[in-house]
Amino acid sequence: MKYSKIITLLLGSLLILSLCILASLALGARFISFNEVVDALIYSKKETVSQIVVHERIPRTVFGIIAGAALGVSGALMQSITRNPIADPSILGVNTGAALFVVSGISFFHITSANQYIWFALAGAALTSIFVYGIGSMGYGGATPIKLALAGAATSAALSSLVSAVILPRTEVMNIFRFWQVGSISGATWEGILTVLPFLVVGLIAAILVSPALDALALGDDVAIGLGVRTGPVRLLGAFSGVLLCGATTALAGPIGFIGLMVPHTMKLICGPNLRLIIPMSAIGGGILLTISDVLGRLMGSPGELEAGVITAFLGAPILIIIAMRAKGRAI
Repeated sequence: MKYSKIITLLLGSLLILSLCILASLALGARFISFNEVVDALIYSKKETVSQIVVHERIPRTVFGIIAGAALGVSGALMQSITRNPIADPSILGVNTGAALFVVSGISFFHITSANQYIWFALAGAALTSIFVYGIGSMGYGGATPIKLALAGAATSAALSSLVSAVILPRTEVMNIFRFWQVGSISGATWEGILTVLPFLVVGLIAAILVSPALDALALGDDVAIGLGVRTGPVRLLGAFSGVLLCGATTALAGPIGFIGLMVPHTMKLICGPNLRLIIPMSAIGGGILLTISDVLGRLMGSPGELEAGVITAFLGAPILIIIAMRAKGRAI
């Protein structure tokens, strides 16, 4: 892809993201005009209702961007490592594993803070990833895309049953968990953002560092080894980055699905197979998708709101069907 097209694509994506940010600050149960949004951003005063509303929406918007970016990059990494076009934190069961550990922490260890949620979610995401890859690697042919998808779906179903078994007898836990389970960024705070930000920064840096080696890995293990790539450590670092991004985001936003599926797949169609371009574009695209999903949820549910996870699932289901049909046609 030519540099001029890459620059145009990046600038266009950043422009769309800027419009999504403006929409997130302006639209909702109360409409805020463009001039009022600008005034609220320029001046830190909170004298009018509109200025107060804008300042309340800022952390939600910021978290939507970084959470969407993390999920988009996580999906791109998982699709690259598994060579599976439908690999995604939700489809591979990673989100559900994080959810099980969080709800277990709430039920049995009485965790309450974002920092505690993160560590439980990361542990659940990591163990689930290892388990799914281990199951998918059994038998002839090793970890094929179809076997990984089936292993992830089966694991996700089993873990969802365990989540229900933990929360159903505990009314107080259910009240805490039921809103988190849907997936939402409505409760974002600056404290939560600062808690999760270091994990996301480390994950994004690891993803950028490993992307050239993953490009070589896409040519096949034999070719990658011939090019001097150590396939084992590369997969391990890529998986670490993906799990870190997904687990940390899930801890605060809940198990938001389909962003890691839709965004990287779309970017591959636009940008080609170059992962060094797909990763930053997936970050921007993920931020756009989650932010606009949150805005749509506010508008469609007004005067209340629909959670962002509901909107992404509604948008993602048709995309999954299309990808599955294309994959079947290529005999994947």
